[in-house]
Amino acid sequence: MRKPPIVHATRPTATSRFLRAEEVDLEFSNGEKRTYERLRSSGLGAVIIVPMLDDDTVLLVREYGAGTERYELGLPKGRLDRDETVEQGAVRELKEEVGYGAREVHILGTLSLSPAYMTSMTNIVLARDLYEERLVGDEPEELEVVPWKLSELHTLLGRPDVTEGRSIAALFMAREYLAGRFRPQP
Repeated sequence: MRKPPIVHATRPTATSRFLRAEEVDLEFSNGEKRTYERLRSSGLGAVIIVPMLDDDTVLLVREYGAGTERYELGLPKGRLDRDETVEQGAVRELKEEVGYGAREVHILGTLSLSPAYMTSMTNIVLARDLYEERLVGDEPEELEVVPWKLSELHTLLGRPDVTEGRSIAALFMAREYLAGRFRPQP
């Protein structure tokens, strides 16, 4: 395995309410020096939840994506609050976005969005043994909840409104975990 580059300096370049851009001066093990730009996470972490209503039914949400300027079908997700564990944040977001809590949660792993220029990581959480409970969230409108058969994941992928990579990867991770073909690393 290669030795990571030396970070010589980091400086902010731009900020917004939740994104911070910065430049990073690096020196690689072969002596090459480069300045990279990256988006630095400003939050406490994030979760994406795979809520299983039964052994084959996952609950998706249809939510407006300002980046794509259309409604996207994907998994419920959100940022963690201060002093909140990944599991607590997942159950809270599930209640806010889907109207269900979960008695059983398993962290399946973490995903990066674009490790070449983003520092943020998202925790993938499988939620089972659901029960109805709704909390008020920060969404500007109520999200449409769409049940989908995990056994029909291949047909979901062909939809033009299913493009969010973390949702797609998390669904595959959950399917493989539930089938006994994947075990998360501690």
